[in-house]
Amino acid sequence: MMTTLRQRLADTERGSVSVWLATAAVVMIILVGVVVDLAGQVHAQQHTRNVANQAARAAGQQINAPVAIRGQGVQANAPAAVAAAQTYLNASDVTGTASIVNGNTIRVTTSSTYNTKFLSIIGLGSMRVTGQAEARIARVVGGVSQ
Repeated sequence: MMTTLRQRLADTERGSVSVWLATAAVVMIILVGVVVDLAGQVHAQQHTRNVANQAARAAGQQINAPVAIRGQGVQANAPAAVAAAQTYLNASDVTGTASIVNGNTIRVTTSSTYNTKFLSIIGLGSMRVTGQAEARIARVVGGVSQ
């Protein structure tokens, strides 16, 4: 009597571990996919911000030389600064714009798209990433901005 009860219980539970293991495996694959894609998005975001920083730096080197040489202050050469930033952006793999703010601050905004590797399975094929940077042209004498 005892063996038949044991056999019946064993027969009803057959395969329950397999179902649990298959479900756990699918969940783990999804979690790994989410981690991979979110890490990829963070990397793309950092790259987009870095390109914005470097484009602003390139633009910040374009000053109005005659005014600066005469000691009348430092101003951005607006057309040259925007062109330098746009040239840097065109050479990179991101899109963006550059503009002059208050005569001596260059603002660069960039954007790009990260194409997902795993999340496209659930319909999220791409993620938009953006970056922004500013470079301010300043005259510094003895460590003090003037």
